Amino acid sequence: MARLILPGPDGLTDYRLGQPGDFTRPDVAPTRVAFAAVHVVADPLAEADPWLDVAIDWDATLAFRHHLWSLGFAVAEAMDTAQRGMGLSWPHALDLIGRSVREAASVGGSVFSGVGTDHLPPGAHPLDAIHAAYLEQLHAVQGLGGRVILMASRALAAAARGPDDYLATYATVLAEADQPVIIHWLGDMFDPALRGYWGSPDTDRAMDTCLAMIAANAGKIDGIKISLLSKEAEIAMRRRLPAGVRMYTGDDFNYAELIAGDDQGHSDALLGIFDAIAPAAAAALAHLAAGHRARFDAILAPTVPLSRHIFRAPTRFYKTGVVFLAWLNGHQSHFTMIGGQESARSTLHFAELFRLADRAGLLTDPERSAARMADFLKVRGIG
Repeated sequence: MARLILPGPDGLTDYRLGQPGDFTRPDVAPTRVAFAAVHVVADPLAEADPWLDVAIDWDATLAFRHHLWSLGFAVAEAMDTAQRGMGLSWPHALDLIGRSVREAASVGGSVFSGVGTDHLPPGAHPLDAIHAAYLEQLHAVQGLGGRVILMASRALAAAARGPDDYLATYATVLAEADQPVIIHWLGDMFDPALRGYWGSPDTDRAMDTCLAMIAANAGKIDGIKISLLSKEAEIAMRRRLPAGVRMYTGDDFNYAELIAGDDQGHSDALLGIFDAIAPAAAAALAHLAAGHRARFDAILAPTVPLSRHIFRAPTRFYKTGVVFLAWLNGHQSHFTMIGGQESARSTLHFAELFRLADRAGLLTDPERSAARMADFLKVRGIG
């Protein structure tokens, strides 16, 4: 059985790994729509300055999407998990989207891609310029045959004078959507520049505005993903959505109970943590569809402490944990990230992530994971 020395708050301890989880799943039709918001793999051998330049390992990046499609997930492409607006530029995002759309078509997979305004230069912009920026990206993705996730805009958050500016912006953009889109309400815990989105820092008032926008454009909207890390807010909003508009949970703290639902409905899923826990999540969702609620709970319960750790404040650094786990599990040959984000978490954070992933049965090859963790710790000065 694999073992290694791990650091913790009380010093170094001898840690013995457990066994990989049993994530076999029944062959049943799904009862939940499940998107995994997926990461990008950097090219560690590129002649580039990692804090300044974007160098993508296309083979590894696309292989990970095939891994998710093979498990039955839809892919949410070029979102914040892929460091969109946090290292991944719009030109690179559009290249990524085009490649993913083509790869999805080759295997019958589903992919929706992020549309925003992140190609605008820093500084203040009038609403007309923000509308034009949204439409430029919308038309580009639709021109590739892609489906759309309409992302929150930092530029709009800075320029909007109140709820009416949000309503006008979304009406203008949605009018040109050729298929129903997914709206993404990303909270300021993920991106501080989005504080006060929908015209108010008060969640209830912001929700009223967002719901008014959805009601006015319901035929153009497949669903909404909210990433507020508040199950109470998500449930309250879910119960007020128009018929036919899905709630996609973006709550990486409480996803298990929100997906399971209650007697008034359930959430579907569009989650960054599904990138990291894909085999477990696929098995749990299949058991839920088969009516095996206890098995669903048993599989997902130990993944929740891991997710809460990966997404702990500062939450915007969660991508680091997602990529670290992909490396531990052999999906990529290195732990190098766009923007140098591999440095965003402490050694103790990574050690606890390792323990929690092991307890959730998510280390698919414990010997390999232990060896990689030991190599990582040596670089961090623990040999």
